[in-house]
Amino acid sequence: MPTEISLTLDCTDARLLAAFWKTALGYVDEPPPPPFATREEWRAQFDLPEDDSADDAAWLCDPEGVGPRLSLLKVPEPKTAKNRLHMDVRVPGHGSPAERWARIGVESERLVKAGGSVLEEFDGHHIVMADPEGNEFCVAATAA
Repeated sequence: MPTEISLTLDCTDARLLAAFWKTALGYVDEPPPPPFATREEWRAQFDLPEDDSADDAAWLCDPEGVGPRLSLLKVPEPKTAKNRLHMDVRVPGHGSPAERWARIGVESERLVKAGGSVLEEFDGHHIVMADPEGNEFCVAATAA
């Protein structure tokens, strides 16, 4: 039986992380579930606290429908420890190990410009990075 998964990141600024992860993954804002026309309309069905804002969450999806959806939910506490689960951003393409490593470097630089930071490089294999709120992820090549 096929299983569909979605990933949820707790955060302090859902809009900031949504912008970063849309850039990193090529994702788009996920449309509201039917029959709702807007996320605001969808949210209105829940008994949310008055101070709960539409900016407190973001829902992203792969426009190709292949990757898992990503929910970003505001929480009051900051991140305090290493992630127990992290994402790997895979850079497509084949070629020599040097060519694949070069593509990993280019992708890492692109994500730094989008607000990420490099934490550690494992030369020739992958780069450990963090999003703007410190959530770790890796940049690596797809399988050869």
